[in-house]
Amino acid sequence: MLDDIEIRGLGVIDRARLPLGPGFTAITGETGAGKTMVVTALGLLLGGRAAGGTVRRGADRAEVEGHLVIDPDGPVAGIVDEAGGELDRFDDGGAERAELVIARQVAATGRSRAWLGGRSVPAGRLAEVGERLVAVHGQSEQLRLVAEPAQRDALDAFAGEAAAALRDEVAERHAALAAKRRELDRLREGADARAAEREELRLLVDEVDAVAPESGEDAALLGRIERLSHREQLRADIGGAHELLAGEQLPGGGMRGLSREVRATVERALRHDPSLDAAAEAAIDLDYAIDELATQLAGYLADLDTDGVGELEALDERLAALEQLKRAHRRDLDELLAAAGEAGARLLELAGDDTRIPALEIEIAEAATALADAADRLSALRTAAAGRLADEVSGELAALAMPDARLDVRVTPGDEVRAHGRDRVEFLLRPHPGTDPAPLGRGASGGELSRVMLALEVALAGANPVPTLVFDEIDAGVGGAAALEIGARLQRLARTSQVIVVTHLAQVAAFADHHLRIEKTSDGEVTASSIVELDAAARVDEMTRLLSGLTDSESGRAHAEELLRRAAAAATA
Repeated sequence: MLDDIEIRGLGVIDRARLPLGPGFTAITGETGAGKTMVVTALGLLLGGRAAGGTVRRGADRAEVEGHLVIDPDGPVAGIVDEAGGELDRFDDGGAERAELVIARQVAATGRSRAWLGGRSVPAGRLAEVGERLVAVHGQSEQLRLVAEPAQRDALDAFAGEAAAALRDEVAERHAALAAKRRELDRLREGADARAAEREELRLLVDEVDAVAPESGEDAALLGRIERLSHREQLRADIGGAHELLAGEQLPGGGMRGLSREVRATVERALRHDPSLDAAAEAAIDLDYAIDELATQLAGYLADLDTDGVGELEALDERLAALEQLKRAHRRDLDELLAAAGEAGARLLELAGDDTRIPALEIEIAEAATALADAADRLSALRTAAAGRLADEVSGELAALAMPDARLDVRVTPGDEVRAHGRDRVEFLLRPHPGTDPAPLGRGASGGELSRVMLALEVALAGANPVPTLVFDEIDAGVGGAAALEIGARLQRLARTSQVIVVTHLAQVAAFADHHLRIEKTSDGEVTASSIVELDAAARVDEMTRLLSGLTDSESGRAHAEELLRRAAAAATA
């Protein structure tokens, strides 16, 4: 429930507080006084679109702050908690309640900010809260009501949670089916491209498999070929080195003989001078090193004599094959091996695409059947709810001075299933006996649309209630007995919901529990409006003005007092 709204710098309102409370609150005022700004302020609190043009002339920003009483354990409290906001909990006659503060600020530039429970949030969060707490209906809502989507939404809301769940299921199945169809189209359209890619990848894999290279093989082959190609030079060089080390024909028996002589000489001197111990060790190491090197060179020469006999030609052919493979694909061996591995994995994927098409066709057929089944169940639910809604609204219209009117709600299933189902939903009004039902947009006047809107709201309130209902001049085009019936119906509706009505009719305002007046003042240059809560005497004055245009009309005053007495009697009936 809305407790109050504070408005600053909005339109013609400089600063005002809108005191609200349980029951029925009527808001009246002269044309141009700013009644519309009250609804605008409420729209901002509920996450509506903000525009810099709503800021009062001369002000740098407009501010709206609302105080609401909510269930501390309800879904709105959950949204506030999720957003990091805070609630002020209090005891209300033994029941725990919570106060929620919502605020909105709009700069003259059009930039907007929003707060929920003291925490800055996107305006969309306010909309989440607003749709659970307040329903606003006005002339634009009546115009919206003539459109088929709005009528379908109204019927689904009346059908309750079961319809909401089915509609969500239909929407999800529709989206899933559409995704599968897009995938199938993609696979079919890309068949030629995939075939070309598959051929290119298979060629790569086949050519690499045919050669079967190993990582680093080309470098190893080059080294091997280099050795075999220079075998004679290697034999001459290494043979010469070995002869220097161990050649018996050389003076002293080569370096091996010399190193042994050096070792023997140093070891003989060591007997007379122990300080030559390190030199003796070095002489021994030199002798062993020369001996080991000579042995290694002899082994190399022996291998060289038997290694690579008839091998060079085969190595040249293998290297040529590797080089041709590298040139053909413009990659080195390691890159080729990696590409061949990736190509094999990609070929498996492409093969999967080929098998995916028939599997996907089966999935699409099954998904289409499941979607059609869900849509049929939704159609059956809507058809059953349509009869109940028509009866309830027609009953309400009888209480709103349209005793012979009948609302027909038609549900016509179509062949194509869309995200909202397969049904065309149409509200038809037969205002008088003997007339054919006609769509609301063609068969209802403004006043009749107002009453249909109110009747629908009453019917929907029982199926999907929100704590607060706001009606912005939905009594436009209505007068006399019909206006009295609207006032009485709003009074009864206020027994279960908070009702706020912006009206220009005394016949409607008479039934309110609280009456607020928007007053306009002007100094010739600047116009400002304020909000006044009327006491009993001031209320009679305002009712008189609404009836006659004058506050001192005796006949108007008598009529106003009569209306108030009648409304008071209806409240206790």
